[in-house]
Amino acid sequence: MKAVQVLLEEALLSELDATEEVNREGRSAVVRRAVAEYLLRQRRQQVREQYRNAYASERDLGPEFAGWEEEGTWPDE
Repeated sequence: MKAVQVLLEEALLSELDATEEVNREGRSAVVRRAVAEYLLRQRRQQVREQYRNAYASERDLGPEFAGWEEEGTWPDE
């Protein structure tokens, strides 16, 4: 791990330090987890955007797939 310096407003730091989680696990562990969760949300948002962009266009799949639209079947429930 590498140490980094982060500036927080005193009120925010006081509120963070008052939590049970920080008292139990430490400030660094809680901040690391918060950053990891933030990055995961960002990655998920990027994937959603990529899917949205890929499926938003009205392009067909090309002549090699023509006629296969009705070939798929759904399983009986």
